[in-house]
Amino acid sequence: MKFKSEPNTSAGEFFEVLEKSGYRWHANIEGTVKQNGFEVPQGTTVLAFHFQDGVIVAGDRRATAGNSIMYEMCDKVIPIDNYTLMAIAGVPATAFEMGRVLSHNFEYYRRSQLQSISVEGKIRALSKLLKENVGMAVQGLGVVSPIFATYDPTRKKANIHFYDMLGADFQIRTHTATGSGSQIIRGILEHEDLWGQNPLAERTREQAMTLAVRLLQTASQFDSATGQARPEDDIFPTLAILTEEGYRFAGDDETAEIYRTSMERGNP
Repeated sequence: MKFKSEPNTSAGEFFEVLEKSGYRWHANIEGTVKQNGFEVPQGTTVLAFHFQDGVIVAGDRRATAGNSIMYEMCDKVIPIDNYTLMAIAGVPATAFEMGRVLSHNFEYYRRSQLQSISVEGKIRALSKLLKENVGMAVQGLGVVSPIFATYDPTRKKANIHFYDMLGADFQIRTHTATGSGSQIIRGILEHEDLWGQNPLAERTREQAMTLAVRLLQTASQFDSATGQARPEDDIFPTLAILTEEGYRFAGDDETAEIYRTSMERGNP
């Protein structure tokens, strides 16, 4: 990663206290976005939105380090349990470790309490991990800005939550996106929800997958850190749906067919 010095731009008394305690974030990492007064690396694009059966979570496959492309087959949508998915933007090592810890904690709770942890408990568990990671985050070494999707089979309700790097969670009504390409597609999601043929929450599974592929392909045209689909190498975006049946990832053949039809002009 390339670093360039700039004056400290901490925001709020909390960050002033951290600075006095020895934390520093004077380094500015190129290709980052600013959050809470300092720079957050987010070289990726992940998104989630409600459709008629539940939630779709999708992400590109490119992993970068600064301006370098390191890997083109990174899976950024992580299954936590049968009814929980996490999409990651930020440092993959930290995010994957958080996913592993959450998965183990949820399974331990299920076996010890003979019941699944509640949706509220899941949301608080990820918030706690992010808060415990603040020390690494403010140093720019382990920043994670995830999207958390859950389905409550008892209430038959899907939920999407977005977190900032300090662990604050925000419930999303219809759609969200994060990462370096998210600014490009947020407006498209809002336009589709308000003025598309029908609202996002009324779209079928096929329509939701088609839109997700098109959005990620659009982001890749304007953001170098978002990977394009490469049909010749069988590299396509990650697509996962979360419904009352649990999570399901689209297979390679299914994703390839969705990509082929979604790239044809005139297809809804």
